[in-house]
Amino acid sequence: MTHGVILLKTLVVYDIPDDRTRTKIFEACKDYGLAHIQYSAFLGPLNQNRRQELYQRLRRVLGEKEGKIIICPICDKDLALLMQIAVPIEDNVLARTERRDEPLIY
Repeated sequence: MTHGVILLKTLVVYDIPDDRTRTKIFEACKDYGLAHIQYSAFLGPLNQNRRQELYQRLRRVLGEKEGKIIICPICDKDLALLMQIAVPIEDNVLARTERRDEPLIY
């Protein structure tokens, strides 16, 4: 009997002051197929083995340099509870008030 591979969405967030190290973290997340969702945040499906590989790679990249990386698996049930507040950068207050039918909270 073959068991299916469980792909959980994986959230990666980081706070890395060094530009070069931060760029390497960014590239590693892209290499693992994660979507860039915020300045220092990625989200995408990874199984346990790929998540562990990514952890090891990010650990090597950070080394002893200052920074923090969080890798968090999220199940579909919890992901369904996600709430987002988003206001496009190009909008101004007047434009937002004119479009009251568009929700700001998702």
